[in-house]
Amino acid sequence: MGRLIAPLPVLQEGRSPKESLKEYQFSEESSNSSRKLQNLLIAHATGDRKDDGEYVLLRQKLISNKALAPLLPQFLQTCRNLDQFWQLIKSKFKTYAERKNQIWEEFNPLFEAFEQDSAPSDKAITESLGIIDAPYVQAAWAKAIERRSSDPEGAITSARTLIESVCKHILDESKTQYEDDAELPKLYKHTAEVLNLAPSQHTDKVFRQILGSCTSIVEGLGSLRNRLSDAHGKGKIASKPASRHAELAVNLSGALAMYLLATWETKESNY
Repeated sequence: MGRLIAPLPVLQEGRSPKESLKEYQFSEESSNSSRKLQNLLIAHATGDRKDDGEYVLLRQKLISNKALAPLLPQFLQTCRNLDQFWQLIKSKFKTYAERKNQIWEEFNPLFEAFEQDSAPSDKAITESLGIIDAPYVQAAWAKAIERRSSDPEGAITSARTLIESVCKHILDESKTQYEDDAELPKLYKHTAEVLNLAPSQHTDKVFRQILGSCTSIVEGLGSLRNRLSDAHGKGKIASKPASRHAELAVNLSGALAMYLLATWETKESNY
């Protein structure tokens, strides 16, 4: 059906990457408040008029959370009371069924994010990236997880950007020179050599296989991004990424970024 009001940009200015990462960890209270608000709106839109005070309280609680704001129904930004919401919903949809479906659709991105936030891997990666002094790395991860369901193409682009940013961070910290316009496979090759993770630096067959697979993942992320993401123009017939493609790209890039940074931290501590 589409949203009642055009969506706002996903990332808001004025938020540091670390704040964005920290705030992304949604609380159970926020989840409960969101469900209460959705149920209240459905009831109000289908003839069971509700208390305006409860709506105002729940609305203010949710829109004041900067992590939730990009995922909330956009009509919450303009409908400051139930009368304004009623005028909007009744003019757009005539039947109760249409109104219920529309409200469910508007809240769906938010509830998908709540479900994804329960993944332990997201939290582990967020904590790992939050330790280092590299806002551009944290920004790339924040964009990737925020876009994973709502914007698969953007998420794939951010997944590659994350690995590029981590590689450059490690190369900068190790004072290793590299070309600013170097492609991702070359950046990763330099980084792997610094970290002693290049397959050629090992003789054990199993380690060589595992490290070679890491290289393949990096090359695969680049290829997936080139084929599916929004980084390149498309012709009339083009592949469109699904959320599962974005999920794979983001999860792979997050796990690899955490591994590279952990290896660099270990290497530094041994100096």
